[in-house]
Amino acid sequence: MANSTLDKDAVTALTLTPVNANVHSVHLPDGSHVGNLKRIGALWKFKAIGYDGAGQVIPGGGPLTERHNTPFSAPDAMQVSVGLGFPA
Repeated sequence: MANSTLDKDAVTALTLTPVNANVHSVHLPDGSHVGNLKRIGALWKFKAIGYDGAGQVIPGGGPLTERHNTPFSAPDAMQVSVGLGFPA
């Protein structure tokens, strides 16, 4: 997904997919990858990811760039969805 706007009211919840013990990928309901949740010390932080027109990764970019580095206490899909501004 290129650096586009996102209608957050149209998205009900994000999904998390475990990558390893310290990383979960974060996806929109359509499967689009919008970032990663990374364990940093005792916190989990959302790391936004976008893609350019050629499919190259843009760290900190994408439709959730304004939420880059949002902290969470656990990798919980509902907590992350609400914390990133999506309806519960």
